[in-house]
Parts: sequence; structure tokens; C-alpha cells
Amino acid sequence: MDPVRPWLFVGKFRDTLNPKNLKANNIEAMLQFAELVEYPGIVSFHLAVEDGIPLTTADFQRGMRFILQHHQSGKKVLIACGAGISRSVIFTIAALRETEGTALLTAYQEVVNAHIEALPHPALWKSLCTHYQENIPYIQVLRLYNSVTS
Repeated sequence: MDPVRPWLFVGKFRDTLNPKNLKANNIEAMLQFAELVEYPGIVSFHLAVEDGIPLTTADFQRGMRFILQHHQSGKKVLIACGAGISRSVIFTIAALRETEGTALLTAYQEVVNAHIEALPHPALWKSLCTHYQENIPYIQVLRLYNSVTS
């Protein structure tokens, strides 16, 4: 799990299984895509979206409502998917867009700088761009990823 902001962490399913690390990072809310993991003192929400499948508006809104609600109440939020590569990254980018007004490609740059594994699936990237009405070709994501990881 990697911090993108003091309140916002991105990670993978394995991170949700480490209660000591969750406690050490003061995680109080988890948006999970792989499967639901629960601990006392941590609000958990499982959103059943598959990687590689475009996000529905309803799923996007449910995930963002959870993130924003807990951010606004001062909680640290972990967003975790199976491998920490795609779904969690998309919602982390959206969290930066919603809370700071950050452009999507700029938000992706910040996420990949903090979490080197970040490479959202093209279908999810397109869903995100459509939702925020930003037309950013996926090739730009790949170029940015390659510039950070090479």
C-alpha cells in the first residue's frame, strides 16, 4: 500500500489482509474490489467491478460516494483491488479529480509516482475519461507509465 496523499492510499488485495500495516497507517476506511475483508474500527465496502470491463455510472458513483464520504469525515482511505494495478488506480485518480480538481493525466502521474505498479486497463481509463469528459488517448497513459518506470 502506498500513500498518494496523507489521507489516500492505493494498494492491492494482500494489503487488506495485513491488519498491523493498516493500523500503522491509520486506515479507517477501505474500498475493496477483490473481496470483502473486514476489521473492527475500519469501514469496508466491496464494489464488485471486474477489471477490463467498462465502469457503469452507478458503480462509479457508489465507489466515489464511499471515498468522498470518508475523506470528508477525516478518515484515511485505502483503495485496493486484486493486484493494485488497475481498478484501485482508477478510483484513486478519480479521488484526486473530485477532491482537488486535478486533471486526469496529471492525477495519473501523481499516482504512478507514488505507486509504480499503476497501469489502469484501457477500458477503465476510457470509462474514467468519459465520466469526466476528458478526451485523453490511452497512448498518453502508456507513455507516462514508460517514462516513470524506465
